[in-house]
Amino acid sequence: MGRGTQSLARVAVVVRANAAPMWWLGLVAAGVGALVPGMTGRRIGLLTGAVLFIVVAAGTATARWGRYTRLADDAVRAGRGDVLQDRRVTLRARRRTRRLVPPLAFLAAVAFSFVLPGAGGLLLAGVGAGLWAKAVRIGQRERETETLLWVRADHAAASGPVGKKVTAFLTTGVAAGDAAPGGARRR
Repeated sequence: MGRGTQSLARVAVVVRANAAPMWWLGLVAAGVGALVPGMTGRRIGLLTGAVLFIVVAAGTATARWGRYTRLADDAVRAGRGDVLQDRRVTLRARRRTRRLVPPLAFLAAVAFSFVLPGAGGLLLAGVGAGLWAKAVRIGQRERETETLLWVRADHAAASGPVGKKVTAFLTTGVAAGDAAPGGARRR
């Protein structure tokens, strides 16, 4: 009953891949946006941005969480022939497939600052914070179950860690791979 060799990417690393670019570009866009007076004024723009940050961060952190837990509950053990991708390779591959999203989102956030100063940047930073929080939540689950969650790299690249092509997660022990639970660098 051999499945053959397949390349596996860590679920938490795939989720976390665009968190840092979105966070930093969002903060820069919010800073640039705060310099522009905008149509509503800085105070209203920044207060609206703070509310958007909280709402979007919470929404991103909880989006599709039911699918994550279903796939994690039904996860099977990875085979001996499966190849585990390095954290750096997974980050590079995921960021390459989404390379236009952060710059375009940054430009949209800066342009939005002419209406509500700083709000677009804080919204973008909220997406980054939500992705990071979701990766941390996955890491907590990995620590509790003492297993690391993996997904086929080709499926994750095509549709994300819980996209339509992903039918199952695979598991390994916590010593596998070069990333700690949650997708951070192993120290």
